[in-house]
Amino acid sequence: MGLFDTFKKGLNKTSEFFSKNFTKIAASSGKFDDDMLDELEELLVMADCGVEASSRIIDYVKSEIKRTGLDSKENVLGYVKTKMLEILGEKKTIELEPGKLNILIMIGVNGTGKTTTCGKLALNWKKEGKKVILAAADTFRAAAVEQLKAWGESTETTVISQDAGSDPAAVCYDAVHAALSRKADVLVIDTAGRLHNKTNLMNELSKIYRVINREAPEANIKSLLIIDATTGQNAIMQAQAFGEAVDFDYIGITKLDGSSKGGVTVALRSIVDKPVVLAGLGEAAEDLVDFDPEYFVDSLIK
Repeated sequence: MGLFDTFKKGLNKTSEFFSKNFTKIAASSGKFDDDMLDELEELLVMADCGVEASSRIIDYVKSEIKRTGLDSKENVLGYVKTKMLEILGEKKTIELEPGKLNILIMIGVNGTGKTTTCGKLALNWKKEGKKVILAAADTFRAAAVEQLKAWGESTETTVISQDAGSDPAAVCYDAVHAALSRKADVLVIDTAGRLHNKTNLMNELSKIYRVINREAPEANIKSLLIIDATTGQNAIMQAQAFGEAVDFDYIGITKLDGSSKGGVTVALRSIVDKPVVLAGLGEAAEDLVDFDPEYFVDSLIK
């Protein structure tokens, strides 16, 4: 299956929801008037594109109709796609620097698929011939440590861990030195995500960053926020809350296949100025792919 096919399959629920309702709006006439555009804006909001992004998209559609005089179904869809692509921005990927240790700190609330993403990334990078080490720094949940160890066994990847309840920064200290001594290409660190006590979370993440920067000053250190697409607009609040705790670099969207809420990716990018680099489009490891804005939009809007 090609990458575009993976996007089409993973976004099928959102695409079917949008296509079915768009057809209802356009059924009465081949031309779009203001009332139909209002309905289209409501449809975008229902697909979880968010109020802000949906408003920006429709404003652009109206301006293009006024500029060109073209208001057919095909033209309107084309305008929607163009504005969505502008909001999503150009394609970006997780950048690994050759010849040095790359450290990726995984952040996000519990249940978003953070630990699973760690395992899938390890598998994908190992297939590329890279040496990977995993660090189980979500010591608050014993299940998270065991889950990461299971991924380590299945992918034959070293997992650095301590007992549940240990200091996460101490795990990171051990993991950094293990990665340096073994000349690893990538160290992926799984962290806790307890937003109900944001102060503790901020303090914990700050300590982890201090330890990593002190022990591996030459490393390429990046952080990846994992968002669960099925949480809808709550994803934006999560991104904003974590943005207050740490200046993260990338966003990964998981479970895009799980509901018709794939539009949340557009909502998120409209408000949060961080690139989406990963898309989780299914349960298999190969369903975690680099995010491609054009494939995403073409799959979302057939």
